Amino acid sequence: MKIQAIIPTAGLGKRLKSKTLKPFIPLKGKAILAYTLRPFQRSSLIDSVIVVAHAGSIKRVQDLIKKYKLTKVVKVVPGGKTRTESVSHGLRASDADTDLLVIHDGARPFLTKALLEKAVKEAQAFSAAVVAVPVKQTIKVIAPRKREVKKTLNRDSLWEIQTPQIFKREILVKAYQRSNNHATDDAALVERLGVKVKIVMGDYRNIKITTREDLEIAKAFL
Repeated sequence: MKIQAIIPTAGLGKRLKSKTLKPFIPLKGKAILAYTLRPFQRSSLIDSVIVVAHAGSIKRVQDLIKKYKLTKVVKVVPGGKTRTESVSHGLRASDADTDLLVIHDGARPFLTKALLEKAVKEAQAFSAAVVAVPVKQTIKVIAPRKREVKKTLNRDSLWEIQTPQIFKREILVKAYQRSNNHATDDAALVERLGVKVKIVMGDYRNIKITTREDLEIAKAFL
């Protein structure tokens, strides 16, 4: 079975308010993207990796790949204006004979090889699988304008979705062909096809670095 990974990392990271593009922000002297790509390089289940980067940083990503000897990265392609567009670019760059596609956020540097491989094996069995963790906090639905509580949701059925998200290639291709480029994750597009998506127990450390606070948490993890 041929398995490729697509790593969208084309965002500018404006919420971080950093002069350095998010993939290259150092954590203990190593760029975030280098940490993110490490489990894919180490896993025997992953055949190759496609990085989707900001158009102005492709050369810098290529240099990073050489520096850390990330030999499984076979392509670096320019991203789009949104995450959905960027993944779509990566999807077009993937090989037609690929069986499974693994989508993982470039700003999630704490994915472990063990969790990656557990998710891949679930996707092999169920065709679509996403990593997630149970929500810890109480979640309420509010009326946005008045900011009044409308109802409290049952926490037992709420999960925070992470990446990787893994799908049979033909399913993801079909989902993107029918998409309108509006989705917060790839699974949402697949769900619209009526495909059942398997939840894989994730890791609370598998955070996405979005804000300055996330960056401080990441440094503490290291």
